[in-house]
Amino acid sequence: MALPSERAWQSRQDLARSLISAESAGPGSYGLVSLLERIGLALARHVSAAGAAVHLMSLDGSDGVAAASNDRCKALVELEFTTGEGPSQDACSRRKPVLIPDLRATDGPRWPGYASAAVGAGARAVFAFPLHVGAAGLGVLELFVDEPGSLPEDDLAMALMFAQIATEVLLDARMTTPEGELNPDLASALDYRAEIYQAQGMLMVSLGVGLAEALVRMRARAFSEDRPLIEVAHEIIRGGNPTGDDP
Repeated sequence: MALPSERAWQSRQDLARSLISAESAGPGSYGLVSLLERIGLALARHVSAAGAAVHLMSLDGSDGVAAASNDRCKALVELEFTTGEGPSQDACSRRKPVLIPDLRATDGPRWPGYASAAVGAGARAVFAFPLHVGAAGLGVLELFVDEPGSLPEDDLAMALMFAQIATEVLLDARMTTPEGELNPDLASALDYRAEIYQAQGMLMVSLGVGLAEALVRMRARAFSEDRPLIEVAHEIIRGGNPTGDDP
């Protein structure tokens, strides 16, 4: 894709910001998470996609869905955490977009667990755009489409612009407080992940394995039973999950 002129770039940025501003915001919905949701909604509407999500990620493996345009998109992102693989993880680690026009295609990047689960959930194409500044990765803006096909050049350029705006929003809003705590708005959106990590620690102790192995076993249980990872975590926390060879 050819580099845009300064005028074209500014025009695209103005359009993206106007589309985001046009998304409705209800009472009390002007926080960071709400703004990220509106970014996803505006992008998905503009390119006629099923939805979009902002997925906070870091190279140490911690991540979570900060905002999604709908519950289905949030579930699709969660599939990546459950299976431990997917386009957002590659986009984050490589610091470049990962564009998959057809999840059923035999060539290109393959994530056997994630791809089959995502297709089963109705997604046919997925496009992941990293949110980063230099070497600092913040997360990924992920776009889901129900029909196979590449993004038209103009839509791809707009998606990159939305990713830039999302990055600026995360930086301007300060993801952490001066005390090093996560932004309260983000912390509230990511509360459910604390339960997963709690269950991971409990399983580590009960099975006498490391944290990484405990998460692998939780993921295996969730994937084999076609359940969200959070449900497996709740089962472990309640004490109703068997120990031994199975999580």
